[in-house]
Amino acid sequence: MTTVKDETLQAPVNGKAIRLSEVKDEAFAGGVLGQGAAIVPDNGEICAPCDGVISVMYPTGHAIGIRSRAGAEILIHIGMDTVSLNGEGFEVRVKEGQSIKAGELLVRADLEKIQKAGFDITTPVIVTNTDEYLEVKQEKTGAVRQGDKLLTCIGK
Repeated sequence: MTTVKDETLQAPVNGKAIRLSEVKDEAFAGGVLGQGAAIVPDNGEICAPCDGVISVMYPTGHAIGIRSRAGAEILIHIGMDTVSLNGEGFEVRVKEGQSIKAGELLVRADLEKIQKAGFDITTPVIVTNTDEYLEVKQEKTGAVRQGDKLLTCIGK
């Protein structure tokens, strides 16, 4: 087990931040995958919430795994059940193993296309190694801009 450090994660996209418990998906809402927040995005520019490395880049573009420099394992999941779109509406801009900087564009999602296909665009931002932290706290609800402070992770 690696030692994690205290860290602040930024909102990856402009939109409305909501509590994870409000997400219409049991696994996310129940915290099964970890603690975090969710954003109902205003645009499809999904950016890095911190400096780190892309640990997983799903070929379908619907989800990104990031390992932050401070040790957080982050999952950004664009929409609900969007894996079934098989990459339609997602333009991947990074690859697995790539180093990234906070604010760097990761994926461009066509939100209109995703919604027209009948999918919820709510985008959870989850710290999947929550158990390595004393606390993963949501800093903001309501309107957020990409780069705003979204989550504070306090290491044990």
